[in-house]
Amino acid sequence: MKSLKFKLYQHKRNRYLKRMINASGVIYNHCIALHKRYYRMWGKHLSCAKLQSHIAKLRKHNPFWQSVGSQAVQNICQRIEKAYQLFFKHSNKGVRPPRFKKVKKYKSFTLKQAGYKFLGGNRVKIGSQVYQFCQSSKIEGTVKTLTIKRTPLGELFMVVVVDNCSESERKFTTSKIAGFDFGLNTFLTCSDGSRIESPQFFKQSLKAIRKASKQHSQKLKGSANRERARKNLARKYEDISNRRRDCFWKLAHELTNKFDILCFETLNLKGMQRLWGRKISDLAFGEFLQILEWVAKKKGKQLVFVDQWYPSTKTCSSCGHILESLDLSIREWRCPSCQSVNGRDENASVNIQMVGASTIGLGDVRRASPAIAV
Repeated sequence: MKSLKFKLYQHKRNRYLKRMINASGVIYNHCIALHKRYYRMWGKHLSCAKLQSHIAKLRKHNPFWQSVGSQAVQNICQRIEKAYQLFFKHSNKGVRPPRFKKVKKYKSFTLKQAGYKFLGGNRVKIGSQVYQFCQSSKIEGTVKTLTIKRTPLGELFMVVVVDNCSESERKFTTSKIAGFDFGLNTFLTCSDGSRIESPQFFKQSLKAIRKASKQHSQKLKGSANRERARKNLARKYEDISNRRRDCFWKLAHELTNKFDILCFETLNLKGMQRLWGRKISDLAFGEFLQILEWVAKKKGKQLVFVDQWYPSTKTCSSCGHILESLDLSIREWRCPSCQSVNGRDENASVNIQMVGASTIGLGDVRRASPAIAV
């Protein structure tokens, strides 16, 4: 499966889609209220089938709800069911149950088999209206779902999930393997000795974000000035997100063009975020890995993930000696066994490369040969 994202052109008829998103938000909040009431009365979880049946009956007598397609309403119930299942499964890990959302902040609705039709070119019919979108790529394969998303700035995007699309075969072109260590000071340290710095886009724009946030908080609630200030603040956040995503896509293509097998250490990002907070969010390593996985799959490259409990930093990449402890402040250390001097990040990246190579059956790789033939 593959997801394609297209921006809808600005038009006055887009108000119908925004009305459908608002109606979806009202239905979502009503479903949450039904769940809470059902649990108070019976002490049980309301099943998705019962909820869908009840909402279908209510929808017949509510013209505002009828603006949302029946499949979109079913998808709302399924979203809530999925959120409750995650809560029941991981409640001990801090996962919360779904909560009420402000209608104006509700983001999207999803249509599956019905409710939309592609008319050729860059036109799509949703409900009774025809919309145009910026077709940046061709839609190939069977369309499974169509999702309309609204950004905080009020812009509309269309996300199309297609199946049976052509998949690339695994073709190795560079015959090289590399290990990468994620760090706070250096974004990625490669086993070949190169370093990739992080621009930290949020840190760069922090002064402008604080100024825009202060201006927004000073405006009178409900006024037009406050809405303009809100959009100004949202625009700055969106600019940070777009610049970061553009950097990640370029870096993903650069790494996959240079290496055929890329090895990374599995990280507990939520735990790291509790320790270092905003800096981990700004580095957005999880988002980068998602983009890298997509690019690697498209180009036929392979990603290998090493277990997070492997002591990559404390293990000497030359002789394999493992230290009992290594403080985070120590950036270089001398191996007591072979007397080699190891840089913290460089040593970890070489170890990750060696473990990744042995995981896929390529044998042992040492510091002297960071790239191997496949």
